[in-house]
Amino acid sequence: MARVAFVTGGTRGIGRAICERLVADGLKVAAGYSGNEEAAAACAKELGVMVVKGNVGSFDDCAAAVKTVEAELGPIDVLVNNAGITRDGMLHKMTYDQWSEVIRVNMDSAFNMTRPVIEGMRERNWGRIINISSINGQKGQMGQTNYSAAKAGLIGFTKALALENAKKGVTVNVICPGYIDTEMVAAVPEAVLASIIAGIPVGRLGKGEEIADMVSFLAGERAGFVTGATLTLNGGQYMAA
Repeated sequence: MARVAFVTGGTRGIGRAICERLVADGLKVAAGYSGNEEAAAACAKELGVMVVKGNVGSFDDCAAAVKTVEAELGPIDVLVNNAGITRDGMLHKMTYDQWSEVIRVNMDSAFNMTRPVIEGMRERNWGRIINISSINGQKGQMGQTNYSAAKAGLIGFTKALALENAKKGVTVNVICPGYIDTEMVAAVPEAVLASIIAGIPVGRLGKGEEIADMVSFLAGERAGFVTGATLTLNGGQYMAA
């Protein structure tokens, strides 16, 4: 029987690339989204995945989304916490709403999505939780205290949850992408983008498919001995010990 995967923020960018790869791997896939109906419809039509609308910053929305997916596809075996937003600004000018919205969507969402599925994974003695953090959660980034804090928090969340569930066959890992060729990065001014690429040793942006390849491995049967790991995919831009 095919495994079931739920990818938050799964209808665009890295999330969509992950969904496409997991479908190719033979999984039944649900993609979460918050508001872009056009992208969601295209994802459903082109990839053949289930799409589920909701706010990952809301525990009730996440619990309802999990129930909806499980009713249609079956128990969730693979959870990819990918959804994220930016509300950039220097801290001395940042509003509380800028701070709290990013924390809710980028970090609280990991609890909101994981809590409704973790008991089932433990009962079945199998599960894969893959959190998508960021290079800026490892090294920090000026103008992103909110984003960097949330993405760093995902790393600590991953390590603790991995310890709690290792004996239950549930692995928990985190991927820290560098700058990836997505719509968000493409919107950066050309001069700024050129300076970013100049700082990447491999000399280019990453591709969503490259992140998806790593998710594919971590989601599979052969990754049972990999847990609590932080995997950096950034073209050599930041090398963590």
